[in-house]
Amino acid sequence: MNMHARFTHMENGTQDDWAIIAKDFRAFADQLPDRILTHLKLLDGDFGGFPVDRLTHSLQTATRAHKDGRDEEYVVCALLHDIGDTLGSYNHADIAAAMLKPFVSAENHWMVEKHAIFQGYYFFHHLGMDRHLREQFKDHPQYQATIDFCAKYDASAFDPEYESLPLEFFEPMLRRVFAQPKNSIYRDAK
Repeated sequence: MNMHARFTHMENGTQDDWAIIAKDFRAFADQLPDRILTHLKLLDGDFGGFPVDRLTHSLQTATRAHKDGRDEEYVVCALLHDIGDTLGSYNHADIAAAMLKPFVSAENHWMVEKHAIFQGYYFFHHLGMDRHLREQFKDHPQYQATIDFCAKYDASAFDPEYESLPLEFFEPMLRRVFAQPKNSIYRDAK
């Protein structure tokens, strides 16, 4: 039988209560890659009007980055950059960036977080928006890297004929990237 903390307000929690919670947290956190893979699969068949479904787009983006010699962390960022589409219709990049933040470099995090604005260069003008919105970041160190991500991998990943690597190919990479947080207040918790 699972043990549960006994407090009804956190201020009354004891060290024993938090030991129970910490034990359950570690087990739950270890399953994060499985939950991410399950969520990625929700993108399968979701076209949203695009030429390919969202999972195919994600796989094409990651495949293109992998074939271009990018490191695993970058490739996983490419794979997950649009995972927020199902939960954050108006802020999908923020959702992906929040998931990745504890596990990736500040540079890759910024790229994922801002990619939607940079991607807008290709279509915002068709929607009556400013396609140059990315220019507000022109002095940021990751400006050109984010332009490159969108141009080389994201914007070109809508080809129904492109041979993407399967999700199973990326699974070990995803598990390695999400194995241990680099940037989290809970990283050193016992």
